[in-house]
Amino acid sequence: MPTIVLASQSTSRRRLLESAGLEPKIIVSFVDEETDFFNQMSPEDMVIALAITKAHTVRDTIDFPAIIIGCDSTFDVDGVSFGKPETPDVAIARAKKISGRSGLLHTGHCIIDTSQGREIADRVTTKVTFSEMSDLEINDYVASGEPLKVAGGFTLDGFGSPFIPIIEGDYTNVVGISMPFLREAMKTLGYTWPQVKEMR
Repeated sequence: MPTIVLASQSTSRRRLLESAGLEPKIIVSFVDEETDFFNQMSPEDMVIALAITKAHTVRDTIDFPAIIIGCDSTFDVDGVSFGKPETPDVAIARAKKISGRSGLLHTGHCIIDTSQGREIADRVTTKVTFSEMSDLEINDYVASGEPLKVAGGFTLDGFGSPFIPIIEGDYTNVVGISMPFLREAMKTLGYTWPQVKEMR
């Protein structure tokens, strides 16, 4: 039985897998996401390209049977990709832009089964709508530090949750991995979900 490998340092993605009964081995890809090659792509194409790159980068480092899960997320606002803000100023500016509006959270997924030499890659998109946020609320949220290192500068499973009244689509996709997509990918690869939960 192959080992499930999560090619990500995201604690939200790890928690999603663990809360569903999986025990992933974490191997971080350390792919540079901020290159001209990726940044010139549309948000929809970029997340798939990065997910594939992350999964293949980790694939090249391991020598045991594995199912590698590579993911990348971005928040698409008017066709512009909002990745990780990194700085408070950027996080504040983006929060003001999305206050009272909707955007599309795209997550690219790449699943590689090394034992079969098979690969599945696709994107899942969820529409996210924000409440109107006051400057006080925005500044307080950004001061928590939470939005600086997450795609779009918000979280659905943390301090950002009070400001997100509506999501249309898959909740887990917004957190970082579409768990229904993962289950379907595993079925396509020939594994039942109970088998997936037994992978160590």
